[in-house]
Amino acid sequence: MAEETPTEPKPAAEATETAPAKAPAKAPARRRAKAPPKKEEEAPAKAEAPETKKKEDEGPRIPKRADLPPAERTLLRARGDLDRRRPLFGRQARYRYYRIGRDMAWRRPRGLQSKQRRHYGYRPRIVRIGYRSPARVRGLVPSGFRPILVRTDRDLERIDAKLEAAVIARTVGTRRRLVLEEAARKLGIRVLNPIEKAGEEA
Repeated sequence: MAEETPTEPKPAAEATETAPAKAPAKAPARRRAKAPPKKEEEAPAKAEAPETKKKEDEGPRIPKRADLPPAERTLLRARGDLDRRRPLFGRQARYRYYRIGRDMAWRRPRGLQSKQRRHYGYRPRIVRIGYRSPARVRGLVPSGFRPILVRTDRDLERIDAKLEAAVIARTVGTRRRLVLEEAARKLGIRVLNPIEKAGEEA
């Protein structure tokens, strides 16, 4: 009987040890109560996503780059290298007179004693045919499109969306320009000079 008495208080000690372990069980209940509002905030954002997809799906996808053959793509990259190495052609005495050098216009030197005409090394370079870009990609914009001047809807219908892009004429008013931009978007034609939106100006 003496051995059984020390074993009786053990359940009480176990009860005291297990009692503090039950206290943290209330914390998850509080976290669960805060979780539902987050789901309600995310729900409107998900609802807006389909609306933007619908706007994009109204017309064909507008290409960012022209669908050029591989040979012309190579020439377009070569033209970029030539553009970086090509010097700035300055008119003779442009650094002496402001009216000559302000717009960087080019005039061939014609004087008999002109050092620039005689290609002295310390004078600016003269425009030569060797500085031209490859003929097959001459006149293309950096994205590979050939710009086509547009004034009416009929001009848009003649454009090949894969190789050409629209440039709206400067004489077209704002109201008519917006109509042309919307028509070009429905046809999948890229416009190189669109009207800047108010949000993009900042």
